[in-house]
Amino acid sequence: MDATILNLLRDPAGVPFYPVVFQGLYVLTWALHIAFVLLALGSMGLSIYGSTQQKSDSNWKLLTPHLIQTGKLSISILIVLGVAPLLFTQVIYDPNWYTTNALSGIWIFIFIYALIVGYLMYYWYYYANKAGRASNTLIGTISFAILVFCGVLMHNFAVESIQPDKWLAWYAPNGVVDTSGLNFHYDLIRLAFMVSLVIPVLGIFLQNYSDFLSTRKDFTSKYIEFTKKLGTKTAVGGLLVSAVLFILWMLQENMLLSVISLATIAGVVVLLLMAKMNKNSYITTVVLVVVALLISGVREIIRYNLMADHGYNIYTYTMNIDWPSTIMFLLTFLFLGVTGVAFILRMAWKVGKNEGTVFDGQNDKLTRVLGTATLWILVAWMGIYFAWGMFTLFKNTLV
Repeated sequence: MDATILNLLRDPAGVPFYPVVFQGLYVLTWALHIAFVLLALGSMGLSIYGSTQQKSDSNWKLLTPHLIQTGKLSISILIVLGVAPLLFTQVIYDPNWYTTNALSGIWIFIFIYALIVGYLMYYWYYYANKAGRASNTLIGTISFAILVFCGVLMHNFAVESIQPDKWLAWYAPNGVVDTSGLNFHYDLIRLAFMVSLVIPVLGIFLQNYSDFLSTRKDFTSKYIEFTKKLGTKTAVGGLLVSAVLFILWMLQENMLLSVISLATIAGVVVLLLMAKMNKNSYITTVVLVVVALLISGVREIIRYNLMADHGYNIYTYTMNIDWPSTIMFLLTFLFLGVTGVAFILRMAWKVGKNEGTVFDGQNDKLTRVLGTATLWILVAWMGIYFAWGMFTLFKNTLV
């Protein structure tokens, strides 16, 4: 696939803003998305083990339903967050995504329905465990396997999208067009590294969980110590495995000595030391976010370099700057997004810290202010959105 064909596949309308902005937003939103993917798989995987231990161990009896609840919420969040990086990559790498859809069309449909089935079975697992049914472990295992399968499919789509030199051979092997949509390709080292990140993310989450509950009097010190030790062992072991696999991946990509790779390795080393000492898991989580952004950046650099080698440069994309929609998007992202998320986080924090009684947000000043601000910003946003839409519609129709 040469540069001429790749560039012909671009949207003739161009992009509405500077490509580097979409590139940066992709790196940010993918990091957020993958964080909840890893947390969902990690918490569910550990909960399945916990479901086999909870009848004989009081610690697991308490931890397992909390892990199941964490996984359930994480899946809903990862689905919402997964839309953003997909949209941003379509804007500047549209030939990649649409070609992947042509090569693996059946797998795209299978992914959607598998995700629905896997998530529905997760609810089945949740209620079966809550009811104490013996079948809950089997149900959870099947749901977990389906969701892991969905992750492998997304890996396939990502790997295919960055290999334009093989698109023609995959679409028409030996000159015979294959319209089955069943192309499936993987990068074992890259996939192993991504999957391995489930372990340290889960470990650091358990450290957060332990620190969060340590101020509550309705959880015993024995249970707090159990979750803290479990989190530390999981985080340290997982980081060691992930570090080795990351180095192998970078060797495969000839990027081991690049600045971003070295920065990622340094970040993992710092994260490893902090996780092992476990003095403040919240600060450790901040470092984890930085490392996640670096890993997301590594993925983007690999894709950018591979496409640039074929003459496809996102920075030469035709721009037709649309200031109104760009400003609307940025204001929505900054004001409604930040305020709304802050309100949800504040509510979750206060509810989790509340013991024995129902938390009333009206009695907490910051929660009340954030809730009111979110409501009014949303109302203003809807008014502006529809007014601007009507103005644009009639302007284009009447002129």
